[in-house]
Amino acid sequence: MSETILYLLFRLLAPSLSPAATAPEFVPTQEQAREIRVKNARALRYPNIQRLFAEAALPYPPRRVFLRLFKDLDILELWVQPSGTQPYVHLKDYPVCARSGELGPKHRRGDLQVPEGFYRVTAFHPTSMFHLSLRISYPNASDRLRAFGADPGGDILIHGECCTIGCVPITNPLIEELYLIALDSYARYRHWPEVHLFPDRLDDEGMARLRERYENRKDLFEFWQELQPGYLLFESYRVPPKVSVERDGRYRITAPAGVSAAPAGH
Repeated sequence: MSETILYLLFRLLAPSLSPAATAPEFVPTQEQAREIRVKNARALRYPNIQRLFAEAALPYPPRRVFLRLFKDLDILELWVQPSGTQPYVHLKDYPVCARSGELGPKHRRGDLQVPEGFYRVTAFHPTSMFHLSLRISYPNASDRLRAFGADPGGDILIHGECCTIGCVPITNPLIEELYLIALDSYARYRHWPEVHLFPDRLDDEGMARLRERYENRKDLFEFWQELQPGYLLFESYRVPPKVSVERDGRYRITAPAGVSAAPAGH
């Protein structure tokens, strides 16, 4: 075989042999690409998403996405994990533009309550009644056990528009951005985003506020004490804790395996 032919073969094969080939530059996913709302959202929001991640010196898409809602503060936090071994980074807060129900968990269909507890996204809805939406895994095992045989309801979403009967609305422009970030991460790495829903920040100050406002609701405060380790462990490790459910419906929450506590102020 002549040197010329060998050289040409090398030039053809070299890209596939280079280290960069194992981590190609991200190309927007074709998943849901034909959906008109997703297509329009990408045209409108993708440049800003690129800037958002570039300014934070983070790769796109992130390996994992984590969402944390504080109901009484009307804040939905977006956290992202750059790689499987790194702590999550707080990227952005989305204001929640409407709410229904009161603080406390959801137990029944039609009670207008936004759930509280530990969930994950289970579906991306590109033709939602509320523009675009992320479906949350309510009811989880704990919710079903605590419902005591009643219908706990379902179809809890993070969505667009600005109305709600128990969901988390953040307006159309913001759900377009969040939807794409979550979709692209899932399409690349196949990790469903985790979602923690809290009444407030469950640090000492937040718990004091809740205790003062709900001093006659021992049941509620005990439930929030049950959730508190999930909040505190994430604050310490910047990785979501391990969550399981006991036979009585109570959450069992333990530190994430294989990670060290994040430095103070991280």
